[in-house]
Amino acid sequence: MKSENVVQQKSFDFAIRIVNVYKYLQTEKKEFVISKQLLRSGTSIGANIEESIGGQSEKDFLSKVAIAYKEARETMYWLRLLLAAGYLTNEQSESLKLDAEEICRILGKIQITLKKKLHN
Repeated sequence: MKSENVVQQKSFDFAIRIVNVYKYLQTEKKEFVISKQLLRSGTSIGANIEESIGGQSEKDFLSKVAIAYKEARETMYWLRLLLAAGYLTNEQSESLKLDAEEICRILGKIQITLKKKLHN
């Protein structure tokens, strides 16, 4: 994986958005529990992608990408929960959810491609 790539940039940009939503939820909505979960999972995506780039092997790389994928899925859960609980508007939630889904699609394709390569 190159040092600069699409999923790396998208996950970093997404993490910035998550940090800003976290600050909003803390200050404006006085929500402290779910927002912390959102912050952890939403910023962990990019952290795991960064770790994957420094992976010691293709299996290590794949493992970190898989973790990033799971964190993105978890983030979508917290976004749905925040929407259902009335802490985020549909517009706020949907915009973030679309970004998370895009990251999931990219990470899913990376996993499929690498698994095929490893099994050949």
